[in-house]
Amino acid sequence: MKLANPTRFNRISRIVTPLMALLCVALLIPGLYTALYSSPPDYQQHDSVRIMYVHVPAAWVALMAYASLGVAGIVMLVWKHMLAGLWIRAVAPIGMAFTAICLVSGSLWGMPTWGTWWVWDARLTSVLVLFFLYVGIFALDLAYDDRDKGLHASAWLAAIGLINLPIIKFSVEWWNTLHQPASITSITRMANPAIDPSMMTPLFLMAGAFTAMFIVLALARLNIVIAHRKIRMKALRMQAESI
Repeated sequence: MKLANPTRFNRISRIVTPLMALLCVALLIPGLYTALYSSPPDYQQHDSVRIMYVHVPAAWVALMAYASLGVAGIVMLVWKHMLAGLWIRAVAPIGMAFTAICLVSGSLWGMPTWGTWWVWDARLTSVLVLFFLYVGIFALDLAYDDRDKGLHASAWLAAIGLINLPIIKFSVEWWNTLHQPASITSITRMANPAIDPSMMTPLFLMAGAFTAMFIVLALARLNIVIAHRKIRMKALRMQAESI
């Protein structure tokens, strides 16, 4: 509730943003080195497995970003916190970009692995639905002359779209799909993961770097969105006073 105040949020974000930027660089440099050079090629996929170090972190961030949109949508609809709506406006294009990276890198990985760029299986289709949910949220926000009504409509779609997240997560277990099952499904699997530590280390480094990058981009965009709203509200007040 305290973070619902834009001024207080800006004050906190000015501290968090540079720290996350430093963390991103600190993780990205060793992550890229281990992913591209020190990690071994897969015995079946050979060097094409290195696409995993972009594809999987992008997928994780895309899901995490949408989860934050869904929660923000519920907060805005229930408690009427405008900052939650502005978070949706700020994060939707970022999540859309990470989902696009996930889809494109998955296609590039699928061609040498599966022999095809795309199949309409449950995992790929549900992630494509996630991309269209992001596009829909972004489009709804711009579809209204009254931007607050656009945020309200976007909040509804973000909240309703949460139902797609468990479908993405469990699609490889509920249906027979070409997509491989998750190598790390829970904390209990961490002790005996289905992926070698030489590959898991760069994967986690890249996942941490992508997460920190998302936080930096989201906070930067949110500060811009807040500033634009303040300018727009001031312009509307001046216009009303002049009538």
